[in-house]
Amino acid sequence: MADLAPTKEAPAPPLSHLSGKPSFLAPVTNLFTRFSEWRWSLDLPNPGAVENLQKEVKLTHLTNFMFDGARADLNKSLSVNPAFQVSHSFTLGSQAAPPAYNFGAVYATNSVFLQGSVDHEANVNARLNQGWSENSISKAQAQLSNQPGHSMLQLEHDYQGRDYSLNFKAVNPSLSDFSGIYIGSYFQSITKNLALGFETLYQRQSPELTELATSYLAKYTSTKKDWIATAQIQPSGILQTTYWQKLSDKVEVAADLQVIAAPSRRDAIATLGAKYDLRMSTFRAQLDSTGKVSALLEQKFAPTFSFLVAGEIDHFKRLLTMSTQNAAKVGVGVMIESSNLTPEEMGMPPQPPML
Repeated sequence: MADLAPTKEAPAPPLSHLSGKPSFLAPVTNLFTRFSEWRWSLDLPNPGAVENLQKEVKLTHLTNFMFDGARADLNKSLSVNPAFQVSHSFTLGSQAAPPAYNFGAVYATNSVFLQGSVDHEANVNARLNQGWSENSISKAQAQLSNQPGHSMLQLEHDYQGRDYSLNFKAVNPSLSDFSGIYIGSYFQSITKNLALGFETLYQRQSPELTELATSYLAKYTSTKKDWIATAQIQPSGILQTTYWQKLSDKVEVAADLQVIAAPSRRDAIATLGAKYDLRMSTFRAQLDSTGKVSALLEQKFAPTFSFLVAGEIDHFKRLLTMSTQNAAKVGVGVMIESSNLTPEEMGMPPQPPML
């Protein structure tokens, strides 16, 4: 599987091994023992990974789901255990991208996740997740492109503790001069509802040109876990806050506010979105302060066939240009899933015989 859920660590081991230290270290070891016991007694939850800080908002908004033009995704499952799936993706008529074809494959076991894809221009993307335990995962991502400067390698390790999470990334690292981008983050639960953390980015383009920046994070989760508020402050003068709430089993709403207070730019963008889950469909709608209104409907006509229709209109752009050209986007798509496996092999109950 792609991401392994963190679990509670085993009970804290006894700290009797510290008693063998020299006597002058006794005050330090006693203080550490008391602090560990106090921290363990709080029974704080794991705050989740930093990259998932705004996960609920992103799943509600259309930012990661919006498309225009025509789109077709064909998926075929070849095996369940281990999971093995291949896919074909086609896009056509988009205003933002040329027509494209992509072939992908996914292989997954309980501890390994492999994903790869190649497009019609021979650009290759690959991803590997190796789970050493339920709390420790190493990840690697690579991109090979024909365009200069677009190839990329990212190495990452993620550790989910009992009440904290640690993550380290290296993007295009070089062993010769240690150039590249290095990102480290730490997220700690302070109470059962509040978690605080930071993310530090160190960029070394050359030995003479380096950059260091630290962002600060906060996340508050309600006791019933039906609403979540987050905040992130970046040193460049950007503040981003989000709010997500589950109104019912079928309705979720989310808001995002980004305030830019940089010396060269002062701006603010607010986004409101909602998601409504029906029995065989999902509807998303979104409105932002730049005048964009968008919606996406995913309708399942069968468990293996889905039809998608998306639309977006930029009202401010339309008023400025007095034209609907490039101010409105429409997209239609289909998703088809097939399998050579029997219902029993797929874990589904056998179908009753036809009378």
